[in-house]
Amino acid sequence: MLKEPEHDQKKCAQHIMAVHDAMYILNGRWKISIIASLCFNRLRFTDLLKEVEGISGKMLSRELKNLEENQLVTRTVLNTQPITVEYELTEYGHTLKEVIDSLAKWGHNHRKKITGKE
Repeated sequence: MLKEPEHDQKKCAQHIMAVHDAMYILNGRWKISIIASLCFNRLRFTDLLKEVEGISGKMLSRELKNLEENQLVTRTVLNTQPITVEYELTEYGHTLKEVIDSLAKWGHNHRKKITGKE
């Protein structure tokens, strides 16, 4: 008779805690979309407003500040008239690209499964 693999309660708890930590940082409706937009290149605030459909300027500002505090995004103020502000992922923020790509792939496959369309 085959023996069922033993469940390691401590490893499971650590794994779940790590998922909770990640979800705490990436929570909300907008952060993943902002990060996904910045995966490709740096963007100005107004470009991000257009890219992340449905977000208000106030909410975008709040989410970007939170992403900055968590060292995922940097804010650069350019000496232009009027002043231009650009945002880009930090080197640490780029470590989320693989996560974003996996989510995008899963989302694509899910849409295809549910709708039967690509």
